[in-house]
Amino acid sequence: MNQNRYLAEEKISTLMLKFSIPCIMSLLVSSLYNIVDQIFIGRGVGYLGNGATNVVFPITIIALSLALMLGDGCAAFLSICQGKKDSESSHRSVGNTVLVMVVISLVMTAVFAVAKGNILVAFGATENNIAYASEYFDYILIGIPFFIFGNGMNSIIRADGDPKFAMLSTLVGCVINVILDPIAIFVLGWGMKGAALATITGQIVTALLAVYYLFHSKSFTLKKESFQLRRALLGKVVPLGISSFLTQISIVVVMGVMNNTLVTYGAQSEYGADIPLTVVGIVMKVFQIVIAVVVGIAAGSQPIVGYNYGAGEFGRVKKIYAAMVKAEIVVGLVATFLFEVFPLQITSIFGSEDGLYNEFAVLSFRIYLCTMILCCVQKATSIFLQSLGKPVHALGLSLLRDFVLSVPLIILLPRFMGVTGALYSAPIADVVSIVVAVVMIVGVFKKMPVKTEEKKTSGKKAGIVVEAAETI
Repeated sequence: MNQNRYLAEEKISTLMLKFSIPCIMSLLVSSLYNIVDQIFIGRGVGYLGNGATNVVFPITIIALSLALMLGDGCAAFLSICQGKKDSESSHRSVGNTVLVMVVISLVMTAVFAVAKGNILVAFGATENNIAYASEYFDYILIGIPFFIFGNGMNSIIRADGDPKFAMLSTLVGCVINVILDPIAIFVLGWGMKGAALATITGQIVTALLAVYYLFHSKSFTLKKESFQLRRALLGKVVPLGISSFLTQISIVVVMGVMNNTLVTYGAQSEYGADIPLTVVGIVMKVFQIVIAVVVGIAAGSQPIVGYNYGAGEFGRVKKIYAAMVKAEIVVGLVATFLFEVFPLQITSIFGSEDGLYNEFAVLSFRIYLCTMILCCVQKATSIFLQSLGKPVHALGLSLLRDFVLSVPLIILLPRFMGVTGALYSAPIADVVSIVVAVVMIVGVFKKMPVKTEEKKTSGKKAGIVVEAAETI
């Protein structure tokens, strides 16, 4: 386990570049799966086809939430084990996580196949797009087990110290999707079915590469006993990933509530039901691209944070957070500039429309995403707290913005402001949650022991490490 000691010695900026860039690329590629489908469907099928992908999109997010709960939880636990040099718990945690991922993915696929009709209606399908949504859903469902396994393993591979392989496995799958999408949609004329088949083909390849990695890992070696289910061990892994799970599930809830709100109040407005449903779906997927960068910076830093915290390097942990926040602010500034200045140009990528469609698109980008900087810092703080082995703090912060505040605002604001009222839910939630995030992180840092370097001079480093281990 000493091979990862460089995480406590290498320059922080160097480590963040090494781990975060591949992580960002991996998450960006994952986001691009849906973006690519949306672009080609918009041009090959039309905006009703895009509306249909927005109806099915929450299904993908539910699958991703399960993948990240297990993958991120295992990754955080693995990093802490590496810092504590606990090789036994390392390989068992990975084996147990892989086993649970496989079982959960198969169960989820079966449940969704049975409940298909109710699910589509629940997520806002209209009479104009439900046929498209149903066709897309049928094929996307086939790829769910591969999607869950590939994304869950991605986090574990990064924590194992090979972020480049994690990036490569996802990138290969996305490239396959990009190549097959136009062939399936335009050449073969398969429409929604073609887009879905292109997507799941890429997901299968990514999953197969993840299987290959399990037999070529760096810090752990899987054994037969690794797959013997241990509830106590899973009880440590799952809480560390619960924040990632609820962050994604909250997106599902928000999208479900948002889609139904847009359909209801859109039908009462000049825009109609389908324009708001399609446009906001595009906005939220573009938003996910930015969040992929934000989460990539924070999640990529997770092995660095976890190792240093487990090793008792508390002063270094604080420096990592400071560097993380600076990077997130830069991302937020760039994103805000693009969304406020070029909303129409961004929308046009997904198909050319005019009139009311473009009008609502500009409003959506400029209102819904105007506080991106605050959102970036808040989400990074949540993941940082998760990396410290503080799932309750991370969970509370995630739920506050993405559920406790957003859902009631989406429901209430349109009653007074019409369909555009739903767009103001995000900026209001961002302002409130960033205040709570600042208070929370200050409180955590105050309770954190002083820098290990200071303790070294007084011969108390060992005591601090023990104390840190006991708090995990």
